[in-house]
Parts: sequence; structure tokens; C-alpha cells
Amino acid sequence: MSDLITEDILKQELGGISDPDLGLTLYDLDAIKKIKIDNNLIEVFLELIQPIQWSVQKINDACVNVLGSIAPGYESEISFSEKPVNNSDRQILKNVKNIIAVASGKGGVGKSAVTSNLAGALSLMGAKVGVLDGDVYGPSQPTMFGLEKQPINAVESPDGKIIAYPNEKYDIKVASMGFILDRDEAAIVRGPMLAGYFSMLFEQIEWGPLDFLLFDLPPGTGDIQLTLTQKIPLTGAVIVTTPQEISLADVRRSIAMFRRVNVDILGIIENMSYFTPPDMPDKKYHIFGQGGGKTVAKENEINFLGEVPLDIRMREGNDSGKPIVFENNAQAGVFKNITSQLVTEVRRLNYSKLELVETQISI
Repeated sequence: MSDLITEDILKQELGGISDPDLGLTLYDLDAIKKIKIDNNLIEVFLELIQPIQWSVQKINDACVNVLGSIAPGYESEISFSEKPVNNSDRQILKNVKNIIAVASGKGGVGKSAVTSNLAGALSLMGAKVGVLDGDVYGPSQPTMFGLEKQPINAVESPDGKIIAYPNEKYDIKVASMGFILDRDEAAIVRGPMLAGYFSMLFEQIEWGPLDFLLFDLPPGTGDIQLTLTQKIPLTGAVIVTTPQEISLADVRRSIAMFRRVNVDILGIIENMSYFTPPDMPDKKYHIFGQGGGKTVAKENEINFLGEVPLDIRMREGNDSGKPIVFENNAQAGVFKNITSQLVTEVRRLNYSKLELVETQISI
């Protein structure tokens, strides 16, 4: 080992690398946990704000470039881990790192279709993902994942508790009222019975460790939605809308509801933003209006995560049980880009919460 190459020098140089999502250096984030120099091998151990699947490649490449310039002739290995998540204060879902509600102020905007494709994009990046379909009156996730008429498997534990297990498709775990009730039964569920079904979904399903649980909320902003957002320990919420004014009015009510219960809004997704004919790829027809999602996001100082075009292949994919994000086409790319933006916002939020906790502890 050269006398000029020391762990302190390496830490100083690597510390100047920025986290692409947070805009902070590895030094600022206290991310460099250990550096080992063994003969001609440099090992670096980094601990990042979760979820890390979208960040590791960029940070790995930056580290390799820095080490190559200051320590030529050395091989390098970069190892990544996530800063521990403390969910000990949760009563339920303690093994889930991020719980994200996907909401809409009204039905018919494609919220469930967006949810299934966000889940697919997260899974494709290597995250452990679950989808909780909370729409008791119109559960659609079983159809969108090709799991219709699949029962939920349940067992009785030695202490007498019922433990249920979600179904799985495309490495995504799915639990839904649609596995418990058929559509005719769901339509007449009310009051205490409804609360009992929700309790089973929240408290009795064994999800195992998850990076993300996407909670497909029932459309609307009434008592059911308000109760659910208070019962589930949400990381944040995503609101799905279409461009027309009637949908935007409902989005504003959704924003007010989440702010009322102190749930962070991670962003707005505009679905059915425009239509591009297959034989005219340069044309965009804004059938439902233009720019509404961006406008309401700007008005309320909320992130606009992206536009989803109107595409018949998306409908076909959801009807056939295979979300379009699993295909190799432009629409899949749209969802992957939106999901990347969403993950960035989740990481920023998780960092802000971690920073707040550390500040409170230091005080």
C-alpha cells in the first residue's frame, strides 16, 4: 500500500460525493461507515437513506471514479446498506418500511391501474412490494394482477390467532377485499361489518418484510377514507387525477383531507393526460384538458410526479392481469420515470424525519 493512500484521505475524497436524490454529500449524511485497505483492494461500506435501489448505481459509479483517480492500481468494492428504520411505535405493519396511500378524490380516474403499475415498477427495481386493495366496493387489484377468484390462505397460530397470507404475482404480494367477498357481497357491506373486514386486512395479514406497501384507497374523501388514513401508519400519499376541472376539485378535497390528518403528500400523478395515435407518434390530443394536474400541484406546493398518456395497451394489460409496466414500450417507461420521482420524494421525506429525530435527541 502506498504511504499516500490512507483511510482518512479516502474518506475525505469520497465524502464530497453527492447523493443524487438528497443533494447532500456522503459526509453530510454520515454515510461512510467503514473503509478497509487490504493489499491492492479498497473496500468501502456506505449506509444510505432508504429506499436505496434507485441510488446505488449512481453512487457506486461516482465512488469508483474517485477511487480510480486518487488510488490508481487499486481494485475497489463498494457495499451498501440502509439506515435502520425504527417502526417500534407502530401497532401494525412493523415490517413494512414505507406505506404509501394511493388516493383519488373521485372514481374513474384510473387510481387502481396506476397503483398496480407503480407496484410493478418498484418490483422491477428489486424492491419488496405489496399492494393492499382497500376499495371494498370495487376491488380491482385481483383482476389487474390476474388473481381473480384466488382465496386468501389463512391458518390458526398456536395462540389461537388467525394469520392470513397475501397472494403473489410478479413477485408482488397482493391482499384485497376481492379475495374475501365477491362484488355483490361487497356492495352491501356497511358499518361494523366493514370495520371487521378492514381490521382483518390491516392486522391479520402476514406480509413479511416489505420495502413498500401501496395502499389502494377507496375513491372519495368521506368517513371511510379519513378513518383508514388515520388507522394506517402512512409514510405519505400519492393523489391520482385526470386533467379536467371536475377531477381537480376532488383533488383539492383530497389534499385538504390528508393535511387535516398530518399525512405528507408525496406528489400528484395525472392520468389520461393525452392521447397519441399509434400512426402519428408526434401528435398529442388532450381529450380531457391540459395541465390541470400541474396547476393544482403548483397551487398547493406539491410535487408533480408526471403525466400518464391514454393508451389502450394499459387497459388491455390491466384487464388481462399483467400491468403494462412489465412490457417493453413507452408507456412502461412513463411509469418507471414516475416511480423514480416518487422514490426520490420518499427518500427526501425519510431523511427529513430522520434529521428531525436526531435533532430532538441532541436537544
